[in-house]
Amino acid sequence: MGTPGAPPRCHPSSPCRTQLHLPHPHWPPPVCCPGAYLSPAMGTVETLMLLAAVFFSSGRYGLLRFPVHETRSRAHAAAQEEGKAAPKKQKTESNDQERGQHVSKNKKLKAEESEPNGKGAAFREYTEFCKAIGEHLSIEELRKILQVNEQDASGSEDAVVPRCEDMMFYGPLEKCPACGGQLEFKGWKYKCTGNYSEWARCTFSTNDPSRKSGPIKVPDDIKDDFIPQWLKQQEGKEFPKRDVDEEAHIFSGMMIALSGRMSRSHGYFKEQIMKHGGKVNNSVLGVTCVVASPAERDKGGSGGFAEALERGTPVVSENWIMDSIEKKEVQPLAAYDIASDVVPEGRGLPLGQLDPSEEAIETLASEVKLAGKRAVHKDSKLEKDGGCIFEKDGIIYNCAFALCDLGCDLNQLCIMQLVMVPENRLHLFYKKGPIGHDQMAEERVEDFGSRVNDAVKEFVRLFEEVTGNEFEPWERENKFEKKIMKMYPLDMDVGVDVRHGGAALRQLGAAALHCKLDPSVSFLVKQLCGQEIYRYALMEMAQDLPDIPIGMLTDLHLKRGEEVLLKMRQDAESIPESGPEADAFWTEISNKWFTLFPTTRPYIMRGFEQIADNVASGLETVRDINDASHLIGDVFGSTLDDPLSECYKKLGCSINPVPEDSEDYKMILRYLEKTYEPVKVDDVVYGASVERIYAVESSAFPSYEKIKNLPNKVLLWCGTRSSNLLRHLHKGFLPAICHLPVPGYMFGKAIVCSDAAAEAARYGFTAVDRPEGYLVLAVASLGNEITEVTGTPGAEDVQGFEEKKMGVKGVGRKMTDESEHFTWRDGVKVPCGKLVPSRNKNGPLEYNEYAVYDPKQVSICFLVGVKYEEQNMEVVPDEE
Repeated sequence: MGTPGAPPRCHPSSPCRTQLHLPHPHWPPPVCCPGAYLSPAMGTVETLMLLAAVFFSSGRYGLLRFPVHETRSRAHAAAQEEGKAAPKKQKTESNDQERGQHVSKNKKLKAEESEPNGKGAAFREYTEFCKAIGEHLSIEELRKILQVNEQDASGSEDAVVPRCEDMMFYGPLEKCPACGGQLEFKGWKYKCTGNYSEWARCTFSTNDPSRKSGPIKVPDDIKDDFIPQWLKQQEGKEFPKRDVDEEAHIFSGMMIALSGRMSRSHGYFKEQIMKHGGKVNNSVLGVTCVVASPAERDKGGSGGFAEALERGTPVVSENWIMDSIEKKEVQPLAAYDIASDVVPEGRGLPLGQLDPSEEAIETLASEVKLAGKRAVHKDSKLEKDGGCIFEKDGIIYNCAFALCDLGCDLNQLCIMQLVMVPENRLHLFYKKGPIGHDQMAEERVEDFGSRVNDAVKEFVRLFEEVTGNEFEPWERENKFEKKIMKMYPLDMDVGVDVRHGGAALRQLGAAALHCKLDPSVSFLVKQLCGQEIYRYALMEMAQDLPDIPIGMLTDLHLKRGEEVLLKMRQDAESIPESGPEADAFWTEISNKWFTLFPTTRPYIMRGFEQIADNVASGLETVRDINDASHLIGDVFGSTLDDPLSECYKKLGCSINPVPEDSEDYKMILRYLEKTYEPVKVDDVVYGASVERIYAVESSAFPSYEKIKNLPNKVLLWCGTRSSNLLRHLHKGFLPAICHLPVPGYMFGKAIVCSDAAAEAARYGFTAVDRPEGYLVLAVASLGNEITEVTGTPGAEDVQGFEEKKMGVKGVGRKMTDESEHFTWRDGVKVPCGKLVPSRNKNGPLEYNEYAVYDPKQVSICFLVGVKYEEQNMEVVPDEE
């Protein structure tokens, strides 16, 4: 039988020994049969008595539920070790004692399993108290007790009862330190039920909340004797502490099945699940989810895997178990789904859960379903019937909404349209669901026929239901108040998103063939007016959603985005690095931003660098793409013979190729070669070669004739995304949108250039599979006074720069060799020279940067088309 405390097993004489399965050497499994309790020294009568006692005292199925750690007395063990046969009476007493130990141990284990931390006495007292509360007090009386003790008394009976029980037994809770809301005991921890603001639910949680001192207050009109008597018993005592082992209940209430070959043994994962409060089932029937490895899925899956798919049971990766344990909270099953996309009629995987490269392929090739305010949504199928957006009394009945609340794992969109089809039949199209997961969206088309008033009333009702606001004040005056857990409208403009209106790849060849422009110029215009560069830019930001015209938003919506950015920058300066207040702030601003500008991959931002990379830079990119959408329009969907020439005319600038044998071309080539350093992506290094150079003149920025008369003129490099280039040519350079204490935005609202092509190339570089880009060369006047800075200027310093509109030079860790500088023409200096270390070895900038605060002091002169080429590529000869 083994030693006391060893895992139980059947005796060698038991016929079922070979059926026992020990999944883990340190895991005592459930007893599989009564043979585990039998001894060869026991007679038939004793055996039958033991079987009867075990089965009738524990219950047949109860026996299987709890592991047994010791099944015999020490006396019996000692007798066996000495090789002596104990007297029959002694054996009977020994077995009686053994049975008693088994039954009592089973009961003890059962009690401990249902009690937090096994605190038996305290938990029993709390349970008895809760039972007495239910017998003596009504729900209304419980609400009064909560109110008089300054606790939340709202909610259903299921919320009020446990809240009051916890307060009376363990003491009144202090308010949430993050938002001032009410804490409640949920899921083996105390969680806040309040809100940071209208944009975010509070995410604060703790195992050890602060509680108020002093006795429990009871209203005078509660006459039941139980409460006064109980309170009198507690006089002079401190409130007990509710000790909760959160980790022991991570999977509480969950039945989990394991399927197929996994990265570790089934026994290991079974131990982890049970250790943290869950149960493991050998069958798929009735389980919460099935856990399998991605490799198993790629092989086609086991029988359990296939059965789970048939039943619609979630199938998740092993990481779900480990991440839930690491984060001390069960993670959403949907985030670890590995099977939905293999079911032909299934729900598929959300875009945000695909590998980024797979998501890019999916979205780049997808059709834009909603292109603007007057566009019929593709999913309605009404466009094919000649449908158009219904308008009445100056109102366009087409709305898009979004809601992101990371604390609740919400990232949703909603589309509502009234569409009129021929013969005056009015339809309502409604779609609502998770962003990037069409298969989980609610979608319907209702035919209202000629009942226009009914359709309008239903549209208005849905608007109020979705947003908590009235429809007409929003549509006519843009009056809107954000409500908690309600959606926010995306203010679409009446144009066409460039991802729809720009030239598709299949159209570019024909468009270039019929273009009357110089072939070199038509090549540039073809790039700037095609869909590709804008789709790629939005794809890189995970904002290329087919359902939302992110490239056709109103100026008012973009202005709201700028206001949100400026507010978050201002507030971030006074927020501590960590703690509840910091968590609340970063959660709220992330929710707000990703509601205004939806993405498939929202996350909680932290720090100025992420504000710069995702908010400031993202807003500037979306703004410039919107400008491109308005300029290009839908010319490629029209019957124009030469749409490229039409776009060139609307651009309003002169673009001419620079001959390769000209002095300007040679000067620019030399300037780039001297000041360029290879771009490194992972372990690959990319050089840059000049493909073509264009000379540019436009009324949107000062002419060269005006700029040449200004002081301290320098020819400098400016980096830009290809998706931003059309806007620069159309309207000139705009200053940075705000000041942030990180490179790129550290000079505030300035136009920033560099004397190093290497710095500009960082912005011009697109991707390994898209090696073409553009660098801008502009003449900038730095004014009569130039201020040098070696560190990151503070907000007050930057404010002074902006007000005085002075020229500022940020000294980098590398500089161009001044002995090689030369003057180009009209006194324009060219800081061309080999890059060498500067004296500012610890500065925040790698290369020198120049900030100009007046757009009238910067003029774009050249566009330099470059191709990034891999430098350290090893050529492997073909084998013969």
